[in-house]
Amino acid sequence: MAELAVGAWLGTTWSAGDIVAVAREVEAAGYDGIWVADHFMGNTGTEERSDTRMRECFGVLAGLATAVPRVRLGSLVASMTYRHPAVLAATAATIDDLSGGRLVLGMGAGWQLNEHAAYGIALGPVRERIDRLEEGLAVLDGLLRNPRTTVAGTHYAVTDAPPVTSGRRIPLMLGASGEQRMLGVVARYADEWNCWSTPEVFAHKSAVLDEHCARIGRDPRTIRRSTQAVLQIDGSAADAPAGVVAGSVAEIVDVIGRWREAGLDELIVPAIRGTADQGRELFGRFHTEIRPQLD
Repeated sequence: MAELAVGAWLGTTWSAGDIVAVAREVEAAGYDGIWVADHFMGNTGTEERSDTRMRECFGVLAGLATAVPRVRLGSLVASMTYRHPAVLAATAATIDDLSGGRLVLGMGAGWQLNEHAAYGIALGPVRERIDRLEEGLAVLDGLLRNPRTTVAGTHYAVTDAPPVTSGRRIPLMLGASGEQRMLGVVARYADEWNCWSTPEVFAHKSAVLDEHCARIGRDPRTIRRSTQAVLQIDGSAADAPAGVVAGSVAEIVDVIGRWREAGLDELIVPAIRGTADQGRELFGRFHTEIRPQLD
């Protein structure tokens, strides 16, 4: 079985100093990637505003590109609704240059209601979001990889546009779980795929992605696969809500083993619900107590 990569998902509510400090600590500890979410305020589940401030994703990644020299750096995941894809392509190419070729551009269709309502950003129904995502990906794919790009869409239009590439094929990651359409978009555009999951959900979604790949003649092994769940070490597995893996170290190691058997390439450890010190504790315990048992 191939070695499992492990990423650290940092909180953007932390101070800038804490973000850089924790990033340096997890890199020194041997983590393989650092991930940052793309949100502007805390999620309330509705259009109700939140006073929880969150630092902008690509500004953070640009800073980390020069602060940590080794690990992959990625957006998990950026909403296509927030930036014109041509502008985003230029931003990504610049950060990739600054990092020496370590950026992963993670993208999604967008979902958080209060951000869009508060800042006047159109979200639209799900079908429209996916339409916009597909058009935006066509722009990104072209500007990052082709000599000239023309896309005449409903949401985006670029004409004979020159590339903004950093000179490297920047991997495109898509965060997606919808089986009928979104995983088909993954099969068409993505170098990497990510979703929140349990081992059983991951195995099922991964098989659906394989089917989409087969329909378009793509080798599914060319898509790197990652997942995450909130980890509660020493928590109660019986009381864990959706999106949380809780239990003893041995129980969590067993869950990770089942993810690996289902074809997982990278496990991302989120520390996005607490303080920087709580993140340090989680990343430290995972590194010293759990990761040695994954070899």
